[in-house]
Amino acid sequence: RRHHALVMAAQGSLMIEEGGAPAFTPSSPMTTAGLGLGSGPGAPASAISEYFLRLFQFDQMDFQYTYSQMVSLCRCAPGELYKATQIRRKIKNQWARDDPAFVVILMGMIAIASLAYCITFGVHGIFHLLRVVVGSVLVDFLGTGCAMATATSFVANRYLRVQRVMTTEQQVEWLYAFDIHCNGFFPLFVLLYPVQFFLTPLLLQPHFVATILANTLYAAAFAYYHYITVLGYSVLPFLRDQNRFFYPVGLILVLYFFACLLNFNMSKFVLYWYLG
Repeated sequence: RRHHALVMAAQGSLMIEEGGAPAFTPSSPMTTAGLGLGSGPGAPASAISEYFLRLFQFDQMDFQYTYSQMVSLCRCAPGELYKATQIRRKIKNQWARDDPAFVVILMGMIAIASLAYCITFGVHGIFHLLRVVVGSVLVDFLGTGCAMATATSFVANRYLRVQRVMTTEQQVEWLYAFDIHCNGFFPLFVLLYPVQFFLTPLLLQPHFVATILANTLYAAAFAYYHYITVLGYSVLPFLRDQNRFFYPVGLILVLYFFACLLNFNMSKFVLYWYLG
């Protein structure tokens, strides 16, 4: 029942454009090619800049639908989210979200959580505080997201595309690759910001058990990020071998093993790096 409600919400959100006007469809005079979000050879820079400019148009965002997407990610049911992506493709002829509400909400959560860390750990100086908060939003989330979207879309388009004769050429949209990053970053944020925050008294103990718990938390967060990445690219029918995006998890497990073996506590290291 919950899955049906999420799908119906996706259909309602995608069928109505911001402001209540009917959304255009692939057969409408205004096509997605004009926005650079379609299945052509990548999104133009103008479409990407337009998307980020819409970050300030709060009255045109569907926050209720965005919250339902975040709940699906927290319930370990990202497949429901990507079924809504397939519906968007059929209705609007694009894979990427054109509503930046997910990015706006996540940026706000990251800023609030970073500020809570600064207050709790007694960060001194306004410049240090701003470096932590702004750096978490602009570098850790947006900067890393742009880098990951560029890298993964390049790999997908260069090495994973299925070449078919007599079919329209399709490529991974950069904005869709950025969407996948946002989807994967949200559960990572939940684990490494609020969950770690409340477990800090336990994770910072000078015991080997604390090291194992801290490193397990980080390994799970990054492994789940790559799992959601694989799911995001798996819905694209013109790609093959999408499981290759799960290969970095092998490196994560190796690092996890050696970090535990050397009693290297990731929570202590990260918190000292940011707040020390």
